Amino acid sequence: MPSHSPSPAANPTLLLVDDDRLALATTAQGLRQTGYSVVTADSAERALACAGAEVFALAVLDMRMPGLSGIELAHLLERRHGLRSLFLSAHGERREVSEAIAQGALGYLVKPVDPARMVPTIEAALARARDLDALQTAKQQLEQALEGDRVVSVAVGLLMARSRLSEQAAFATLRDEARRQRRKLQDYCSQLVGGAAAQGHGRA
Repeated sequence: MPSHSPSPAANPTLLLVDDDRLALATTAQGLRQTGYSVVTADSAERALACAGAEVFALAVLDMRMPGLSGIELAHLLERRHGLRSLFLSAHGERREVSEAIAQGALGYLVKPVDPARMVPTIEAALARARDLDALQTAKQQLEQALEGDRVVSVAVGLLMARSRLSEQAAFATLRDEARRQRRKLQDYCSQLVGGAAAQGHGRA
């Protein structure tokens, strides 16, 4: 039985970047035939402009281009737009590939590439990008929760000192007042702590 490359699970949009316009057009056409939406750029500058105007699931970058290298472009795409990258490399670029992987690249393909055979690697990179995005979101949520807990603890301490309440009574008072104002407890406590800090600066 003939083997078939898996088809894309959805219809993600890829940013394909290569200064070789013939290779760029040929690869883009092949990837579209496999089910991807593809936007092309023949320079790092155009790639950055595209990333600023549209949301992409993944960037597929040539390793070596005039001006910015693929690694430099990948760094800018991730820093500015949160866009992760997969590299196209020629034989003999092992050092560059190793550097790219160390800096967060999701993988690489050796040129010349058959678009149909690119699908498994692209799908693996897309899955990895989703995992990394989920981890980053979870980290941000945890940091926000910890910061919220810190603010609530400070507000409880302030109220205990001001009103000579127990910790439990101070927390209940803050919670009830936040509910009365139909506000989140963390937001109410943040305002309370901020007001206390401003008063402290005013006395200084």
